[in-house]
Amino acid sequence: MCDTNQGSHTHAHQHYCQQTIDPAAAEMLEKANREHIETTWDRFEQQKPQCGFGDLGICCRNCLQGPCRINPFGEPREGICGADADLIVARNLLRTTVGGAASHADHAYSAIHCLKAAAEGTAPYEIRGADKIGPVAAKLGISTEGKSTDELALEIANAALADFGNQTDEPMKWLTATASPALVETWGKLGVLPKNPDREIRTAMHQTSMGVDGSPINLLLSCVKLGLVDGYAGLQMGTDIQDILFGIPYPVKTEANLGVLSNDKVNIVVHGHMPEVSEKIVEWARKLEGEAIAAGAAGINIAGICCSGNEVLMRQGIPLAGNYLSQELAIITGAVELMVVDVQCFMPSITKVAACYHTKVVTTTPIGQLPDAEYLPFTPQNADEKAQEAVRMAIAAFAKRDAAKVQIPTHKSEAWGGFSLETIVQALAAVNAEDPLKPLIDNIVAGNVLGAVGFAGCNNVKVTQDQTTIEMVKDLLANNVLIVATGCTAHALAKYGFLSPEGAKKYAGEKLLGVLTAVGEAAGLGGPLPPVLHMGSCVDNSRIGDLLGALAGYLGVQIKDLPVAASAPELQHEKAVSIGTWVVALGVLTHVGVVPPVLGSPLVSQVLTSDIEGLTGGKFLVETDPHAAAQGILDHINAKRKALGI
Repeated sequence: MCDTNQGSHTHAHQHYCQQTIDPAAAEMLEKANREHIETTWDRFEQQKPQCGFGDLGICCRNCLQGPCRINPFGEPREGICGADADLIVARNLLRTTVGGAASHADHAYSAIHCLKAAAEGTAPYEIRGADKIGPVAAKLGISTEGKSTDELALEIANAALADFGNQTDEPMKWLTATASPALVETWGKLGVLPKNPDREIRTAMHQTSMGVDGSPINLLLSCVKLGLVDGYAGLQMGTDIQDILFGIPYPVKTEANLGVLSNDKVNIVVHGHMPEVSEKIVEWARKLEGEAIAAGAAGINIAGICCSGNEVLMRQGIPLAGNYLSQELAIITGAVELMVVDVQCFMPSITKVAACYHTKVVTTTPIGQLPDAEYLPFTPQNADEKAQEAVRMAIAAFAKRDAAKVQIPTHKSEAWGGFSLETIVQALAAVNAEDPLKPLIDNIVAGNVLGAVGFAGCNNVKVTQDQTTIEMVKDLLANNVLIVATGCTAHALAKYGFLSPEGAKKYAGEKLLGVLTAVGEAAGLGGPLPPVLHMGSCVDNSRIGDLLGALAGYLGVQIKDLPVAASAPELQHEKAVSIGTWVVALGVLTHVGVVPPVLGSPLVSQVLTSDIEGLTGGKFLVETDPHAAAQGILDHINAKRKALGI
């Protein structure tokens, strides 16, 4: 990795301007090239040309007779067992959706156990979201009368675990308690209501094994079911539980990009998705700052990567160092003492990059370990002990920092996070306390807000980092479309100033700017709201679902009737597929900016981009050109407005 004789990666770095629009990332790519450090972009170049069969989704290795592949231009047209392109693509898509749903369901399951331990007094976590307990208990039908916060939290945790243990034919309680009756009815008629998330994941894996389901349509319906598993056993349940445990997010000001790292402080980067870990690292970094000062540092600086970064931004004001493709680059600054990871989205390469510096990498979960990393097994019960150990490891590493290797980019932008549904309603209540949603609805009807789009997803090395996201958002804001964002897409928008009030003045159309200014000033911000509202991590896409549900309920229509859309401009993870499937099931047009591996099946492509709209009201829009994608969304929003008579 650090061998100066290695030259296979230098060609890629000479074209860094084609790899990212982020000047901080470009600066670190140049540094990596000088120091002969391989990055994800180099490995992408080494993979070219990527497998064409895989790109089209027409290869199968679900049994040991294969691997089989379909020739889109001739023979073979079937695998050894007789599976054709439609069947192979549908099976592969379902397995991908299973992977995403399992990731989020497991995330939520961990949060549930942490809440349960906190409520029982066996773990050192304070329940900080008492104001979320009432609404969650109410929708679950749990009486709050005469019960303490801990008693209610425990009852809610047990209700969540009951969904994971459901052995009846009744659908998940969390789904029926959250989704509208109309949606539940639609999904029931399609036969896609999930009962027990673990059971649905198991069944789907069985369904896609050799010699079971040979119906592409039936497999695609199972994709919808697994999307609902993600939406309600992952996103909704995870967000509800984490808000109870760690508190409902409220607006907080911070900064974003690699420039948030400090020259004279101990730098700790939290990376992954589980706030049970990152919250404790933040807590103990603050408590042990005196030890860092005694060791010669000016203090301790925490920064976030990916969704762990989003979690501690919206609740603790921790700055964002970067999104998925910037994780290696943070280490390449030479200024990171410790990177703490838990689960999801960290590259196995980070320990190899860290070996070129003084940086320590700590893993924290049994299923998320890395060679050459220090394993500190976090549990709810030992979280204080392990967090202290990790922070002290960072303090000890500070003395080993090589000043000659340190190069921290100066690029960073102001960013505001923490726009939960509760926050948005609170801001609107400053305009109309008795009917908070009315100002937003009135401005949508008047055309001052043309519509709304939720942006989510990752980075993908196949496309220029952040470019598709930024270009689409610019186009939509100029046309007075309100934007909300989560996940690594929110990181991208933070880096370029879209999460700041100044961003509203720079990017928002005149009508939208007027609305953002009126609400921001009424809420006491002294200026406009940001043009993009940061709603949290990938799990927090449920907040977008809640917002859509609230708007539809207020208007007395279904979500599919609203002038809204969703976009994952640079998706790369299986979770993006399962989230997107849930959003389409809600009835929302969902854009993807990277072509998924389905084009080998005309049937599957047709169902996903057209036919499914007749079943759920939503469909996928696949478009790699950001301006064409934005125009497609605008056309959709205008069509929905016309249908509503506005």
